Amino acid sequence: MELLRKARTAPGRLAAGAYILHSGLEKWDGGEEQAAGTHGMAAGAFPFLRSVPPRTFLRLLAATEIATGAALLAPFVPGALAGAALTGFSSGLVALYLRTPALRKPGSVWPTPEGIGVSKDVWLLAIGLGLLADAAAERREH
Repeated sequence: MELLRKARTAPGRLAAGAYILHSGLEKWDGGEEQAAGTHGMAAGAFPFLRSVPPRTFLRLLAATEIATGAALLAPFVPGALAGAALTGFSSGLVALYLRTPALRKPGSVWPTPEGIGVSKDVWLLAIGLGLLADAAAERREH
């Protein structure tokens, strides 16, 4: 049963993990313009981030993405831990989307053309919640 469970969760872990890891690696050596843009969007949604310097923010975000992506890709990391990491990370991304009006059509949750790239993070949240639900079901079986 454990092998079947791992096979069932592998596609979501691989797709999300590879995407997030790649995103983190791309940000790791990001320049000032990328840092300013990323930080500006995040600080607009979460004002407490204004006190964090843009380069520091970009590095912390990159490290979080690298760690989350690696946890998803590593088969020895339990599904509950990988799911918790992905759920936490993607919850922040979905909150950013919901707190940034320019990313959504007025009065709606549907994305504007500018919001399509961020709105897809709902799928990452769904994969994370699925991993957590699968881990909970496994605990109930034992």
